[in-house]
Amino acid sequence: MRIGIVCYPTFGGSGVLATELGKALADKGHSVHFITYQQPVRLNVFSANIYYHEVRVPTYPLFDYPPYEVALASTMVDVILNHDLDLLHVHYAIPHASAAYLAKQILEKQGVKIPVITTLHGTDITLVGKDKTYAPVVTFSINESDAITAVSSNLREETYRSFKINKEIEVIYNFVDVERFSKKPIDAFRQVIAPHGEKIIVHASNFRKVKRVNDVVQIFAEIRKNMPAKLLMVGDGPERPVMENLARELNVFDDVRFLGKQDQIEEILVVSDLFLLPSDYESFGLAALEAMAARMPVISSNAGGLPEINIDGVTGYLANVGDVQKMSASAIELLSDPEKHARFKQQAFDHAGTFAIQNIIPIYEKLYSRFCRMDCQ
Repeated sequence: MRIGIVCYPTFGGSGVLATELGKALADKGHSVHFITYQQPVRLNVFSANIYYHEVRVPTYPLFDYPPYEVALASTMVDVILNHDLDLLHVHYAIPHASAAYLAKQILEKQGVKIPVITTLHGTDITLVGKDKTYAPVVTFSINESDAITAVSSNLREETYRSFKINKEIEVIYNFVDVERFSKKPIDAFRQVIAPHGEKIIVHASNFRKVKRVNDVVQIFAEIRKNMPAKLLMVGDGPERPVMENLARELNVFDDVRFLGKQDQIEEILVVSDLFLLPSDYESFGLAALEAMAARMPVISSNAGGLPEINIDGVTGYLANVGDVQKMSASAIELLSDPEKHARFKQQAFDHAGTFAIQNIIPIYEKLYSRFCRMDCQ
């Protein structure tokens, strides 16, 4: 098949999933065409089956805000016509689904039919999509898609509650490359981070308020009261100054390291002991799944789709949003019991295997085949 993938090229879950999906499809012999405004961060390999098409947005004094959606739709049309694509798979509703609808209408006038599959990822539904400025367009463009998928059952139900969707939304879970994340830990690397055998705690996100990064620091401070530990903060974002100030106030700043955005996060995860994700909401929790694939238990909130991947008392522990006391107690209990910690590590890894990429890709291929011509299957 010749597949167009439209996504944001950033470190967010939607961009990561879309890129990893495209790479996996290319490995299976499909031609994959990425259409976005810059090369996706996870598109770090060469493949003869992968193509990248940059969306260029000319700037004119007339426009206070360059019309990206129009440029995106025009680029879609150009790529579909020149590369004879069989279908478009757009990730994140805004503005990709609406731009795909516009491209589809332009192509129909030229006698070309292109199926559009829209995958919903989270804040496009739970936050941005609910804004009355965008809601009518989001609802319309989702309903005009030939197929709709969501990355968790929770997100599926949230979409039905928030929008008047008149089509079936299929749940296709996010996935993880277990082989990539289950590498053997590099002892020398761990020694650099924790030279005196300290426990290593990790959080990874875009440091927005919804991630409750202040809770991460507070949980870590409670852990530090009970045992030597280091906190690794992977990523960056607007809440970083808040975290730094709080770490100083709680007298743990010297044990917190801000690592910024990391392409090779698996090297960090495999030498760590516990992953924290106390978010207000996660449509799925891809960062938690990647930690589990690296044999790391997870302490998380029970919000959104997190209970679908982090099984309470098996792969880690769940708590209500904002319950720092319970999350801290769970973390301390787990880190203080080597036997239980080892058991949870293995159980986390085993459960991550159910979301292995080789299990999920055939589901997408089956979905594509429903809309693809017989000669492209």
